[in-house]
Amino acid sequence: MKKMKTEDAVGQILCHDITQIIPGVTKDAVFRKGHVIREEDIPVLLSVGKDHIYIWENNENMLHENEAAEILYRFCGNKNMSPGAVKEGKIEVIAECDGLLKVDRKKLNALNHLGEMMIASRHGNFPVKKGDKIAGTRIIPLVIEKEKMRRAEEVCKGDPIFELKPFVHKKVGIVTTGNEVYHRRIEDAFTPVLKEKLAEYDTEIIGHRISDDNPERVTGFIMELLDLGADLILCSGGMSVDPDDRTPLAIRNTGADVVSYGAPVLPGAMFMLAYYNRKIPIVGLPGCVMYAKRTVFDLVLPRIMADEILVKEDLDSLGEGGLCLSCSVCTFPNCGFGK
Repeated sequence: MKKMKTEDAVGQILCHDITQIIPGVTKDAVFRKGHVIREEDIPVLLSVGKDHIYIWENNENMLHENEAAEILYRFCGNKNMSPGAVKEGKIEVIAECDGLLKVDRKKLNALNHLGEMMIASRHGNFPVKKGDKIAGTRIIPLVIEKEKMRRAEEVCKGDPIFELKPFVHKKVGIVTTGNEVYHRRIEDAFTPVLKEKLAEYDTEIIGHRISDDNPERVTGFIMELLDLGADLILCSGGMSVDPDDRTPLAIRNTGADVVSYGAPVLPGAMFMLAYYNRKIPIVGLPGCVMYAKRTVFDLVLPRIMADEILVKEDLDSLGEGGLCLSCSVCTFPNCGFGK
């Protein structure tokens, strides 16, 4: 940077913040570093005592922070995201729809390892709403070497670091199992919980069946709901190792491909996921989903609603962070559960 008379600085770029102090009114930066000085800025600069200022000297091998920030954003976004305003080398990434955030952790870590630039984001595999901030990016110095940005481009080549998968409409069929509910010994307390969770997404419940513990009857109800056009089946209850709990057998008997019976998540270890015709999820939900505030179902449902086809490795990876602490005041998803 070099020192220059303020009157001669139109078109130049500030290398530092300029603070304005008006007693009882304000004490703040009237111009930020990186600001391109305009003719109308000169009287303001002089009024705060800046007869001389430090400006950025042009160098063909360097990029200004705002130019570099725009390059950094290109590594991040896809069609369902938009950039915030460029300011002081910072750009925010904003969601343009409700959806599931996916993060390429390997690329994100590699870029942050380069230094002089950074991207901080939300956790992947969690839902976001339209207008939510997905990530914040920043070039840390005022100027950065073009070569460093070329290295970043090499690290991030291919698909962007972030993807936002829109949620899709689902026609849902619910099969409630258990002799105690079927014979009306107790009230069905499970289905209201499921309806509440489904209401957070674009869903339509097209059928609800209540079955005893007869696996053939459960299988028949599942097939009936599939014939009605369901593209998501939720089976509640009957998922433990008790001899009377036959829901896993009933799901298998549909011919669906079982991804896993069991998940490294508490609450929710007896969770089951299968796919009918390789695309329609059939989910076996253990009793904890009925009484625990947050469970494995809250971690998997957003991914199902974004039409992800999960494999066993996806469920296996939930172990780290898979322990819900059952806090007296639940702040999920602003906590460590599932992360």
